[in-house]
Amino acid sequence: MDREADVLLSDGSAVHLRRIRPDDAAGIVDFHSRMSDRTRYLRYFSPYPRIPERDLERFVNVDHRDREAFVIVSGRRIRAVGRYERLGPGSPEAEVAFVVEDAHQGRGIGPVLLEHLADAAREQGIQQFVAEVLPQNSGMLRVFSDIGYQVQRKYADGVVHLSFPIAPTEKSREVQETREQRTEARSIARMLHPRGIAVYGASASGQGIGAALLAHLRDGGYPGTIVPVHRSAERVAGLVAFRRAADAGAAVDVALIAVPPEGVASAVADADEAGASSLVVVSAGFAEAGAQGVLAQRELIDAAHAAGMRVVGPNCLGVANTDPSVRLNATLAPRLPAAGRVGFFSQSGALGVALLAQAERRGLGLSSFVSAGNRADVSGNDLLQYWQDDPGTDAVLLYLETFGNPRKFARLARRMSRVKPVVAVASATRPPGLAGDLPGPDTRAVTALFARSGVIRVDTVAELFDVGVLLAHQPLPAGRRVAVVGNSSALSGLAVAACRANGLTVAEGYPHDISPQAGAHDLADALADAAVDDRVDALVVVFAPPLPGQLPDEDADFAVALSSVALAGEKPTVAMFLLGDLPSTVPSYPSVEEAVRALGRVATYAEWLRRPPGVMPELSGVDPDAAADSPPADLLAAYGIRVEPSTSATSVEEAVAAADTLGYPVALKAAGGALRHRIDLGAVRLALGGEDAVRAAYRDLAASFGPHVLVQSMVAPGVACTVDVVEDPAFGPVVGFGLGGVASELLGDRAWRAAPLTDRAAAALVDEPRAAPLLHGYRGSEPVDREALIDLLLRVGRLADEHPRIRALSLNPVLARPDGYAILHASVETGTPGARLDSGPRRLRSA
Repeated sequence: MDREADVLLSDGSAVHLRRIRPDDAAGIVDFHSRMSDRTRYLRYFSPYPRIPERDLERFVNVDHRDREAFVIVSGRRIRAVGRYERLGPGSPEAEVAFVVEDAHQGRGIGPVLLEHLADAAREQGIQQFVAEVLPQNSGMLRVFSDIGYQVQRKYADGVVHLSFPIAPTEKSREVQETREQRTEARSIARMLHPRGIAVYGASASGQGIGAALLAHLRDGGYPGTIVPVHRSAERVAGLVAFRRAADAGAAVDVALIAVPPEGVASAVADADEAGASSLVVVSAGFAEAGAQGVLAQRELIDAAHAAGMRVVGPNCLGVANTDPSVRLNATLAPRLPAAGRVGFFSQSGALGVALLAQAERRGLGLSSFVSAGNRADVSGNDLLQYWQDDPGTDAVLLYLETFGNPRKFARLARRMSRVKPVVAVASATRPPGLAGDLPGPDTRAVTALFARSGVIRVDTVAELFDVGVLLAHQPLPAGRRVAVVGNSSALSGLAVAACRANGLTVAEGYPHDISPQAGAHDLADALADAAVDDRVDALVVVFAPPLPGQLPDEDADFAVALSSVALAGEKPTVAMFLLGDLPSTVPSYPSVEEAVRALGRVATYAEWLRRPPGVMPELSGVDPDAAADSPPADLLAAYGIRVEPSTSATSVEEAVAAADTLGYPVALKAAGGALRHRIDLGAVRLALGGEDAVRAAYRDLAASFGPHVLVQSMVAPGVACTVDVVEDPAFGPVVGFGLGGVASELLGDRAWRAAPLTDRAAAALVDEPRAAPLLHGYRGSEPVDREALIDLLLRVGRLADEHPRIRALSLNPVLARPDGYAILHASVETGTPGARLDSGPRRLRSA
């Protein structure tokens, strides 16, 4: 492995981590010279003022097996070094040590080095680290104690001796994910709360994109320092301009860049000199423009990370923060929606202005907005990390086009959705061939996958805002029982039908139709009764305007009547209100179907939120190390998944010999992948009790399906099921379960969950298919062993999660019985391990 990585530190800044090289000798000497006497003493247990040539040679030359060393580089200088050295040939132990330059201590470099060193050591078969630390080196002792491993301490001869196994633990993963969330959130916070902004590309004439960005920033009331950078103009847009951002003598946290692509590199270098921590690159002409643009984009990110900066874009719309103390409009939108409590991320730069305008029209107030454009660095995952703890954000909207790090998105979405709702526009279609020959999740299943992760997936931007305004202004429903209240029986009928189509139940005693001649007070009374009705969890109000002059003015203010109930109650209210405008805090929709659909999606999320998240239980008989390089059959066995043995035969004599070896009775099956379990096509012959039966069956199969057959011992009958694993672009590996048979395949009757599975997710997989009653004792049959199926799914989910070389997996058929199950056939498609971007030590990755 290359093992180079850009990583974030605890203050949100980026640095580069890589293996040490022989040509680092001069840099190591320079690094050593910048250490204080105390730091050198704590690392080497002696003054060690300079590095002898022999030591230097050894420091920079390592074999990357028994000896490894990583350096942290920032601003072209080495800032820290971490290394391990195996304690003797073949030893499972290695001594670990690292040292950080004084000026960079306390920034979280030690934990990052330890994570990467442990990952590299595990790959070389090292199982335990040991370290020796002076008692006064409290910072180093804290790094080891806080990493999440089981650390043993001994004190002897004035030194603290530490030892700990480096296999990942639940605690170490929790620590790593917590630090990941904290660092990524801080990097975004620095961007959205800047003390000063340098603007590159604003013309003195006031024309062009750069000038528009500067005008929007200034006119939006941003209170911080604005520094226009221009090669020749003295003033730009009425502000003093500077040749270099650093010349302004002010703190600059964000560089807003809108120059031609060939000028971006010099703008980045200037922003670095000014001390910027974030770049917002509106400039186009990068990866979206072809191969040369891809290279230029990579160079942009490399230069930014080398300088410790994060990048939004390129080819983006910009960023915004509506906090009254910030008032940041660094976007191409001339105006922003009102301040609110919804965070909005858009991958698309082109759609960004339209999305903001739509949010304003719908009365949806935003807390912050980021358009990522090409998403070369900052992604939706970073924003989820930031919004999770942002006190100004209560709900999140995402417009997603692709997923670069699906496993991380699924993990963050599950965690985020437990505290704040997430709504996403994301395609439900899947590329052809994604699952090899296996059927992957269809559109309905993909929507369910999002829902099971707590994400409210919608198909259109309009639906995104339909759900967004409901979440922003109304409480979550306590259940699915809906009171339909209106003044039109026709509209009420439409609402009832829409409720049924969206999984909602019309509450007993509803719909409640008031007379078309009823006044505002009558409507208010009906709504108030529904709001306090214990049989009701949510209200749907459908209202057609009365005829002009039908009611006195004092009884015709229906908007006030509806608003007073919708805003005072604890139950969500949606309305189709065709008489003027309602306050933005009362979600109103142009059609009944849109109102009920939004309520149905929110009710599904609320139901998910009420369910416990489940746990990942310990599984007996699982040996991930034995599975590492095993052939497919042994791979399954290493996870306690037993497949009934079968023997391949290509002639009648081979088939008879195989049957004699296995013992009668046997089954013969056509060996073709799509035919192997097709009894309905005559491709399977069962209960063959002797040689003559085998010969006759073989002749029939060979004539119809070819000479290649499988011979297998008979097993007890059961309910045929299928278990599949495919790779999904939004969730990574997903596990599917359904009952066997052509009808189930034709109807796509399978349930899907993202791997790894919790106990509750595995149980839901067994119970969710429409044909699942066949497993539970349908029409007098004996129920199958449900717990055994759940255990099998847990093992498959863990196998898929821990072994990225698995491209697809199918167990078909699995015969479920009251006493367990039998797997008659398994196919595993493996390949070069795909990059599991959400595993291993922390590193920056787009998503």
